[in-house]
Amino acid sequence: MKGERYHLAGVGGAGMSALAQVLLAEGAAVSGSDRSHDAGLRLEVLRRLQRAGVRLVPQDGGGVSRGLSAVVVSTAVEAENADVRAAVRLEVPVVHRAALLARLAEGKRVVAVAGTSGKSTVTAMTGWILERAGLDPVVVNGAPVPHWEGPAAVGNARCGGKGPWVIEADESDRSLLRFRPQYAVITNASPDHFGLAETRRLFRAFAGRVTGAVVDNARGRALPLCFAPEVSARGSRFAWGGADFSLGLPGRHNAENALLAAMLCERMGVAPAVSAEALRAFRGVRRRLERAGRARGVTVIDDYAHNPAKIRAAWCATAPHYARALAIWRPHGYGPLAAMMDDLCAAFRELARPSDRLWILPVYDAGGTADRGVRAATLVARLRGAGVRARNARDYAQLEERIAGEAREGDLVLSMGARDPELPAFARRLARRIGGRRSARRTPGPART
Repeated sequence: MKGERYHLAGVGGAGMSALAQVLLAEGAAVSGSDRSHDAGLRLEVLRRLQRAGVRLVPQDGGGVSRGLSAVVVSTAVEAENADVRAAVRLEVPVVHRAALLARLAEGKRVVAVAGTSGKSTVTAMTGWILERAGLDPVVVNGAPVPHWEGPAAVGNARCGGKGPWVIEADESDRSLLRFRPQYAVITNASPDHFGLAETRRLFRAFAGRVTGAVVDNARGRALPLCFAPEVSARGSRFAWGGADFSLGLPGRHNAENALLAAMLCERMGVAPAVSAEALRAFRGVRRRLERAGRARGVTVIDDYAHNPAKIRAAWCATAPHYARALAIWRPHGYGPLAAMMDDLCAAFRELARPSDRLWILPVYDAGGTADRGVRAATLVARLRGAGVRARNARDYAQLEERIAGEAREGDLVLSMGARDPELPAFARRLARRIGGRRSARRTPGPART
């Protein structure tokens, strides 16, 4: 790997930015392009990659030259992309991100985490446990972990270790089948990119590629039947393997994530007591029920939830502890919105209390050739017809005005959605805006925070 040169198209993406850091740690030279960089957005992820040594260039094909080891792409990068066209013209290999990561992991002790929901958190927890156990892992994750962040470190990769490689394996493009890990966990299975039957078939195929132990919870059967964590607004507690676990993350789903990580690590020789001690100090993952701020008795929480299962988990972990939920959701693509429309309607109808409010932002449009026939307004109309107090939000400026004017002491503002880098920034900005207000009204009823 040392001396090789790679160009990553879409380097700001979660998986791509993690791979870029690993390539640098392995001694490769890395350049990258990103649409957000071309649009003038000064994203922190790109600034940190630059400090780490990635050379950022426009995504116009100019950064591709003969002599490159490969141009690396994710499934989101289309064949019409200027960097891809330049690579084809110059006869530079075009390699999928997962294929290159699988090559890097060859000959290593690989731990892969798959599942429809929770895999970023379980990957982070597993890597953190192994680090605290002294095994010095390499971790390649889909989301930043505060423990591993720094001025030149995005936090979604832990580099330089000589121990196991812990990787998040993605089912959305079937790239998880490129890996042949020694250990694996499958967190769960629900409809998302595929129907439930196809999702389960995909995870069975993945499990068949694992050469050692698999903690397979695709059908919810890996957890003990007696598993009943104590859950509060601040975290959860449970006992397993003779150890008492105390986790500073809310929600039953996070307790399940913690137990799955501990079960996987036990199969690798880490005692439950060691896992419990490590997880007591675990600070979570960015955009997974991340507190964006609290002001004037209003709590703002930001989450990556983009499908019905994740929306349910985020809502159920937070809303019951507050007087009202003022929820925001942004669809992350036209295709996913169309495919999940019925399930989304069912989820929001089930979750929203009469006092709760829901704002739906326009579909995040990343460009490309997507069919734009389905709009967020379609979902809002269906929800309103079902009695949910849902509204369209034209843009972030309008949404900020509405929520800042409506939020009251005891309320929860829950911001949800994937892909859009502006969403977490908006959540933090909204918290500051609420804090700067001159007065705040109180919603009747107790708020348990």
